[in-house]
Amino acid sequence: MPEGHSVHRIARQFDRNVVGHRVSASSPQGRFAEGAALLDGREALSVRAVGKQMFLEFEGDLWLRVHLGMYGAWDFSGEILVDPTIASANGRMGQTNQRGTDPERIVDAAGENSLTSIGAPRKARGHVRMSEQTSGLDDTDATWPPPVVGQVRLRLLTDATCADLRGPTACEVLTPDQVQAVIAKLGPDPLVDDVAEGEERFTSVVRRKPTPIGLLLMDQSVVSGIGNVYRAELLFRARLDPHTPGRDVPEEVVRGLWRDWVRLLRIGVETGQMMTMDDLTPDEWRRAMAHRDDRHWVYHRAGLPCRISGTSIVLEEMGARKLYWCPVCQK
Repeated sequence: MPEGHSVHRIARQFDRNVVGHRVSASSPQGRFAEGAALLDGREALSVRAVGKQMFLEFEGDLWLRVHLGMYGAWDFSGEILVDPTIASANGRMGQTNQRGTDPERIVDAAGENSLTSIGAPRKARGHVRMSEQTSGLDDTDATWPPPVVGQVRLRLLTDATCADLRGPTACEVLTPDQVQAVIAKLGPDPLVDDVAEGEERFTSVVRRKPTPIGLLLMDQSVVSGIGNVYRAELLFRARLDPHTPGRDVPEEVVRGLWRDWVRLLRIGVETGQMMTMDDLTPDEWRRAMAHRDDRHWVYHRAGLPCRISGTSIVLEEMGARKLYWCPVCQK
């Protein structure tokens, strides 16, 4: 499932390529025909991501809400305005992008390669798939508009850019009041809410809950955007047993979790990867960007030795999702 960094990156892609344009909307598969008809011919005015959900505003006080869920993905084709944040993922911007990022695609404002800089935008003609399965830009198909491939729930088409949505959990047209009602049910998002206020909200909720902290971190009403990968890594970085009731986690540890999430989310948006290891050498950083096995402490390492204690990483199910943790380090 896409975690918060992916959805924020997809929102950036919409901001650069769809917002400010009049959009032709259709539902090739027919399952969103009524919603598409409401949006067809309207100008896209703004876009925002909150946690794992994206909201695209259209003139006439209409909003498109999309939650990709487990299987959803966006396909972009045509003239794509690509900034280094987007280019760094080599076209992969939906779901978890666990296949790796080419660090050479991160460029600075001068258009030169950089491991740390996020700089000026650039354009690329071709096809970019916003999902985990993509192979990157494809310049071989010059047909415009591109033919519909597979089950496309929604197609948004400007004069130069096409965005195809497949397999979302939620895709609906809302009024402004309905959008606010949806957002009101979500926990704080460090890239949307005031960071200090978000910390207070998160800390207050966690500290009064008897629910295990490993479940609270995945509860989108408690905090927005955290999924399976970030949950495991945040808990390990805090050396926290995932079964600890939220109300029993020391306040300073809860606040530390929030501040770590603020940091890791920003890294994820900038690099396109859930980079959760610190103090890497340049060579280690490049390997970590390219390969999941080199960028996580515990995630997807069941049975392998902990990088700190050497104890075998445990795999169990928590909240119907796989949880990886070290029983020695996380006491």
